[in-house]
Amino acid sequence: MKERPLSAVSPNQSQDLAWLLRGLGEEVPVIRGSVLLSSDGMLKASDGFDRATAEQFAALASGLFSIARSAGTKFDGSNDVRQVVAELRESQLFIAWAGFNSVLAVLARSDADPAVVGFEMARLIKSVRPFLDTAARPAAATGRADRTS
Repeated sequence: MKERPLSAVSPNQSQDLAWLLRGLGEEVPVIRGSVLLSSDGMLKASDGFDRATAEQFAALASGLFSIARSAGTKFDGSNDVRQVVAELRESQLFIAWAGFNSVLAVLARSDADPAVVGFEMARLIKSVRPFLDTAARPAAATGRADRTS
């Protein structure tokens, strides 16, 4: 069987993806909030956070994911990152690769079972991965003309 090409999420589909995150939160009630973001930190969809908090969480998740990729390149010979987990005093933070240029980040309560949260995140990602992909952004034009005096 020939694989179908992956499709990328367009900006107008972000709201459509929020229901996936809501479903994850309903499936795992210890989840306080979640975001889907491009690997460079742009918020694509969120659940459980106001807009400003979701954007901050996306930026933070992007940074941690990038650090993990750098560590993998240096010490593991690959920048493939499956998951980053951080235990905080009152929360647990989970960040996972979610498809081409996409990352899923979840903030759960401290009493969350990491195996359950990780399993449900992986299940969600696997079931809808082609729809989570983020198209690469085109390079910005400089718009400056060379001037000679």
